[in-house]
Amino acid sequence: MEKDSMKSKEDIIAHLGDEYDRYLGAIVPPIFQNSLFTRKTVNHGYTYTRVANPTTEIAEMKIAALEGGEAARCFSSGMAAITAALAHYLEKDSHVICPRAVYTPTKGFLETYMKKFGCEVTLVSGDSVEEFEQAIRPNTKVIYLESPLSNIFTLQDLEAISALANSRGIATIIDNTWATPLYQNPLEYGIDLVVHSASKYLGGHSDILGGVVVGSKETLEAITHNERSMFGAVMDPHQSWLLIRSLRTLPVRMKQHQENGLKVASFLEQHPLVSAVCHPGLTSHPQYELGRKQMTGYSGLLSFVPKGDKQQIMKMMKSLRYFEEGPSWGGFESLINSPGLWVNEETSVLAGIPVGLLRISVGLESADSIIDDLDRALNEMTR
Repeated sequence: MEKDSMKSKEDIIAHLGDEYDRYLGAIVPPIFQNSLFTRKTVNHGYTYTRVANPTTEIAEMKIAALEGGEAARCFSSGMAAITAALAHYLEKDSHVICPRAVYTPTKGFLETYMKKFGCEVTLVSGDSVEEFEQAIRPNTKVIYLESPLSNIFTLQDLEAISALANSRGIATIIDNTWATPLYQNPLEYGIDLVVHSASKYLGGHSDILGGVVVGSKETLEAITHNERSMFGAVMDPHQSWLLIRSLRTLPVRMKQHQENGLKVASFLEQHPLVSAVCHPGLTSHPQYELGRKQMTGYSGLLSFVPKGDKQQIMKMMKSLRYFEEGPSWGGFESLINSPGLWVNEETSVLAGIPVGLLRISVGLESADSIIDDLDRALNEMTR
């Protein structure tokens, strides 16, 4: 089925790129689990899986269409996608602006690894366009965004920031993993490149590792032959096949993650032993209207700050029955992580993470069961 004939994102996920006639009518396209493609009799356009693979191309086609981009490329991890996108634009002695609460490995790459090439980073809160404008230098090459931001879930104004960047000849990149292509499409607001950790909601089952970059055909072709091929961080065919499988259920999974996440966030907001809840879908969120403008829905990742000392909060976290403890998110299971238990007041200000903050990925279990579990653990916390 051709892309132009598909009326919804659900149609794209179900059929785009599957080419049933090409694959003998197989309703699920095959895995091209091979490293090279010979062409003694047919010049089919494929040479080596590090450059292109038919299975991976199906996943790329679907994700590009979901994001409204001309092309997409899959990588071996989210960080491989992020670093490739940044490396495409950065050069010696260049400058980057990004929010200080951005995903920690991304900030580490910019502040530590790229430092050896003379690259500098200016960290801002991300709350206002004026901050970004004041941080611009003559050598600024990239404004890197992540909206909502890791752990604290504040937003950046994508349309205003992209307009500012475009007027100055600065590239914009955004990590769109939280909202997924179903609920936010930054390319529509003028952003140049969108990156995803496919290990999160796109994969959805906590069993694949991958990343995606989406943008213009010209830019993605350059990244294919430079950053992806030269670094070799390509998604392997089996991971690509698993990603295609996972995309089939993305709309129904995200609907449940959104519903469960909002129920849990609303419960926590009213709980007497919780001092703050960070979720852009709550009407109390200071950027709620901005979120409604640039997003069409919400995921199930949020954070909150219990009213207790570090030992009590740790006790509460360890006593949860429906939550496993781990750093990832976006899978079927509920997870809890504790970024705010490892910061003091000084580093809290620098990192933008409140002391005591817990981050939870609300899974696909019964929302009532999750809420009962949290309520019990909070009430037992101070005993």
